[in-house]
Amino acid sequence: MKTYFFIARRYFLSKKSHNVVNILSWISLSGVFVATMGLVVVLSVFNGFSDLVVSLYDSFDPDIKVTPVAGKTFEPRPAVFENVLKVEGISAISASLEENALVKYGDRQFIAVIKGVDSNFSNVNSIEPYIVEGAFTVSDSGLEMAVLGSIIAYSLGVNVNDPLGSLNIYVPKKGQNVNTLDPTSAFNNGLLKPAGIFAIQQDFDSRYILVPIKFARRLLDQDTRISALEISLEPGIDEEQAMAQISTLLGDQYKVKTRLMQHDFLYKILKSEKWAVFLILSLILVIAIFNIIGSLTMLIIEKKKDVAVLKAMGATRSFVRMIFLTEGMIIVMTGALAGMMAGFVICYLQQQFGFIKLENAESFIIDSYPVAMQLMDFAGVFAAVILIGFSAAYYTSRNLVDKEYVRLA
Repeated sequence: MKTYFFIARRYFLSKKSHNVVNILSWISLSGVFVATMGLVVVLSVFNGFSDLVVSLYDSFDPDIKVTPVAGKTFEPRPAVFENVLKVEGISAISASLEENALVKYGDRQFIAVIKGVDSNFSNVNSIEPYIVEGAFTVSDSGLEMAVLGSIIAYSLGVNVNDPLGSLNIYVPKKGQNVNTLDPTSAFNNGLLKPAGIFAIQQDFDSRYILVPIKFARRLLDQDTRISALEISLEPGIDEEQAMAQISTLLGDQYKVKTRLMQHDFLYKILKSEKWAVFLILSLILVIAIFNIIGSLTMLIIEKKKDVAVLKAMGATRSFVRMIFLTEGMIIVMTGALAGMMAGFVICYLQQQFGFIKLENAESFIIDSYPVAMQLMDFAGVFAAVILIGFSAAYYTSRNLVDKEYVRLA
């Protein structure tokens, strides 16, 4: 054991002659403990909310989506897309056709996006767990049906159990001018029975109505064209590799996007917000660690006789600096490790029992704060605490020890 470490440990554990020095030491340690624990807990909760938001988007979006580079729709070429099915790791493919439409239910109306889907849609998108009323079906014994977002359903006053209730969907005819005497002649329209209501996320709940793709094609005067090809991958398949293979097969006429790329802006926002949270909490940590400066200052003043004795025994200035620097780092390390352990325990208990509840939880899809611990967060918090703590301890030990040496000269 290094001599300076032995002395620093003795200073940390032994009772000081002035009680205020003991109090300041414990305040310093407590400040590091609370700040570290707070960083771990807040970052883990932020991870939880981020994962929740991403999972909600993932439930509606496919693993890989193919769209045209130019225009809104394209003609699927059977030979090419049969080759896509042969790509290793693809489990299902679904075609979809989207367009804006006016939806009427009774005397209410709403502007929404109708999304025509085929029978494979439920194999590509995990929407069924989010059906809150009715059932997920767009066709039943030849009857065409629709599944609506919850915000659209609420705005229209849709009742899926009403046998007489139906959605009247209007889409403008291509190249047709509006006749002021008969405005409806410029629109294609069709009736659908509402079969179910989904509640996923506001962006989806307020925009989409899922309808049979045959119905959408009939309304849009599209015999075979589609808006997108949605692809599901088997578990464990690398999305980037699959995307590269599909892009090579399809050529540059198509945009092929992974789930991450479909909402690239959202992921960047979440990442930026996390860094902002980390930096703000790090400033709080800086304030907490400044207590170490006061604690070490009082300790150096109290131990000035020891410094004089050490100097008389031949101890160098750097040796004495190391004593008080080590004392400061003991405080920082003890507070940091204890804070990380406490943060881990709190997060683990929240994951298992959800004892900290959300206010107005009935308005959310979860009733308690979500938590997701990440190893890199713990490493980042520990590194930040050590760096800030070392800076404070080094500054204090260097300046005050130098002044004490000058005074003893």
